[in-house]
Amino acid sequence: MKKIATIALILIISLCIFGTTRVFAESNSTSIIDAENESQLIKIKENATKSLEDYKEKYGSDAYGIAAYVLNIIRIYSIPFCFLGIAISAIYQYVIGIRKLDTQEKGLVTMISFITILVICQILPLAFAIVVKFGRG
Repeated sequence: MKKIATIALILIISLCIFGTTRVFAESNSTSIIDAENESQLIKIKENATKSLEDYKEKYGSDAYGIAAYVLNIIRIYSIPFCFLGIAISAIYQYVIGIRKLDTQEKGLVTMISFITILVICQILPLAFAIVVKFGRG
């Protein structure tokens, strides 16, 4: 009985999905949204280009400027990534690890790894700036 009900439900859902072909969207609304998104993308691109040029001017070289820009982007995006990793590893250690000791150890190791990555990503741009500014002479 369950198999027949499941097959009938799948058949009804597939008929509803493939049977409806009418679209109520207007073509004007997508062009307005595309124009707004395009202007926002252009602003983001201009800001990124200006920031990259500022880094190149600040460090006096294209290579050092690009490296500093990339390290700054990594510094910014590493914070939410590492906090998410720390939260997941805390779940492994404290929630799932209560029942399984190997999972608890896995959670501890991944938490230490994410904290290490976070510290490295936060200190590396500072170390790069110190080496480039004072090490080049």
